[in-house]
Amino acid sequence: MARRTLSQNFLVDPASVARVVRAARPGPGDLVVEVGMGKGALTAALAPHCRELIGYEIDPHLIPGLRLRLAGHPHVRVVHRDFLTARPPLEPFAAVGNVPYARTAEIVDWCLRAPRLTSATFLTQLEYARKRTGDFGRWSLLTVRTWPDVEWRMCGRVPRAAFRPVPRVDGGIMRLTRRPRPLLTGAAERAAYERLVELGFSGIGGTLYASLRRAHPARRLDSAFRRAGLGRDAVVAYATPRQWLVLFEELSGTPA
Repeated sequence: MARRTLSQNFLVDPASVARVVRAARPGPGDLVVEVGMGKGALTAALAPHCRELIGYEIDPHLIPGLRLRLAGHPHVRVVHRDFLTARPPLEPFAAVGNVPYARTAEIVDWCLRAPRLTSATFLTQLEYARKRTGDFGRWSLLTVRTWPDVEWRMCGRVPRAAFRPVPRVDGGIMRLTRRPRPLLTGAAERAAYERLVELGFSGIGGTLYASLRRAHPARRLDSAFRRAGLGRDAVVAYATPRQWLVLFEELSGTPA
């Protein structure tokens, strides 16, 4: 019952655990925050590679086993708490986890709001990972809006058979990396970019050009679309983050 309520699917395949660790790239000086420790398979694999690991687990039935399994790693702290209620660390940290599919969006939002987050490497539902990273050849509003600050990348696929209980779909390894220097600087510039993106994703008019035409003259739009390599009939989902930055540069006069 707890597994169904908490959307628990434990990662049991050692090769898949190793792939997540490789994608996360923890370093000896890193603070790692694990989202949903489960039975500790990923925790035990991460622990030798980082300075400190804080792991959150909401299921009280798993806490004794976790503390016993990780007793040999004094730098690992097991916290019985809902990760989403925790405050982000005040120092740079990386988030890692085999996250509950039903709570992935909330967990990603928490990470995007954490000012000292350096990266987040999550094993999620495959469709979510592909959607957010542009792996379908289409780009989501969240990805485009945050791209000046965060790079989204698909790092691999994990078969459903690697989990217990076995879920209905495969998993995907997704990595978010906060840029050391944002592609856009300044609050006003960032707000202007977000307004442009929100307008483009409004869907009014049926095409990206039609949506943006409500706020920009045709001559400037034509020039911007030519430079970005977009046609007037382009659908918003197929505009890449780089093309959005070019559009913003042309329409705002700000170098991307």
